[in-house]
Amino acid sequence: MFNRILVANRGEIAQRIIRAATELGVETVAIYSEADADALYLRQASETICVGAAPSAQSYLNVPAIISAAEIADVDAIHPGYGFLAENSTFAEVCRSCKIQFIGPDPETIAAVGNKANAREMAIKAGVPVVPGSDGPVNDEAEARAVAAEIGFPVIIKASSGGGGRGMRVAHNEPALVSGFHAARSEADAAFGDDTVYIERFVERPRHVEVQILGDKFGKILHLGERDCSVQRRHQKLIEESPSPALDDAQREMIGDAAVRMAEAANYHNAGTVEFLLAPSGDFYFIEVNARIQVEHTVTELVTGLDLIQEMIRVAAGEPLSIDQSDIEIRGHAIECRINAEDPAKDFQPSPGLVESFVPPGGPGVRVDSHCFSGYRIPPNYDSMVGKLLVHRPTRQEAIRTMRRALSEFVIDGPKTTIPIHLDILGHRDYRAGTHDTGFLERYFS
Repeated sequence: MFNRILVANRGEIAQRIIRAATELGVETVAIYSEADADALYLRQASETICVGAAPSAQSYLNVPAIISAAEIADVDAIHPGYGFLAENSTFAEVCRSCKIQFIGPDPETIAAVGNKANAREMAIKAGVPVVPGSDGPVNDEAEARAVAAEIGFPVIIKASSGGGGRGMRVAHNEPALVSGFHAARSEADAAFGDDTVYIERFVERPRHVEVQILGDKFGKILHLGERDCSVQRRHQKLIEESPSPALDDAQREMIGDAAVRMAEAANYHNAGTVEFLLAPSGDFYFIEVNARIQVEHTVTELVTGLDLIQEMIRVAAGEPLSIDQSDIEIRGHAIECRINAEDPAKDFQPSPGLVESFVPPGGPGVRVDSHCFSGYRIPPNYDSMVGKLLVHRPTRQEAIRTMRRALSEFVIDGPKTTIPIHLDILGHRDYRAGTHDTGFLERYFS
């Protein structure tokens, strides 16, 4: 086991990693930017090091500064959390060259699955269902028209690199295809420095279902059940739950097996997520692999009883997984609401500033993961999420009732938050019935 690890992130995920490592008896070094000098997680780390100014490029994306901090603090490993450098294969390679263990997949694996066009080809070879689409990248308008003619409209143009909904355009006809093709390439180039795109048939009214995977360095790969992430705004998740209300036992087994095949094809170890679209017909199709821990990993922790961050640290330290697939049992139902400092009434405009009062809810089955506190000032420089509210109850309907109660108790005075829209969503008949899809939020709450 490691003696010390550096946490190359901020906010609630930094706090989450520090807690997991501390329970393992591992010391933690927390980095921070000048904007995060009063962050709660800094009080919980063994050591803290400022790595730069508020802009991410000068701090949390500043590889030389982070590596220097790691060497000064004499750490054995770096946990990147999610976002920032978590899926940066170059950063993982730099860690390796400096003899610092990267707590995540190998650089080669991150690069292989990080390119969506490559990952799609890998899925096809592994026998994992994919949406009909182009055979690799699409390089010009003529090729885009030819692909659309073959698979039929509507289609979706996707950036090969990156994620978060950027570099994506849906086209229902040829003029929209042409404009969308150029817009997607331009956006992808600006966001990821790579204008490569590919095209797939657009699955209408799908659900977004993802499977948590966990593998060790000895070839054992497990799936830990699925999460339903269909409540989204512009491809950004708001609510996640496990298990999915849309899957039966047979589908659940098939999608879990497909995720493991994909992970095996990628020579994957550590934690990751294989994401799928679930069509109204019940067919599911591979989307992508997220080669990192996800925001919503906590949902899986509640239904499996596993600490995924601790498992990541153990695997990175070279320990074999101590459990088999037959040991994984999904118990009850868990729901997570992302609490963001945003104003839903103003198109989810960010709402940074002073948190005058922060009183989290409690009671049976309630968990709050947050770096926020009364008197904390939310900086405008980073993601707007201030915490995650989770519930775990025996049934889905009980989980919904407990979540509504917990949301009603949650006090965050000062910034606007997404708490009111979460209450509206959980009260909607489609959500309560479990019949919602990825267009649900735009359809009813735009």
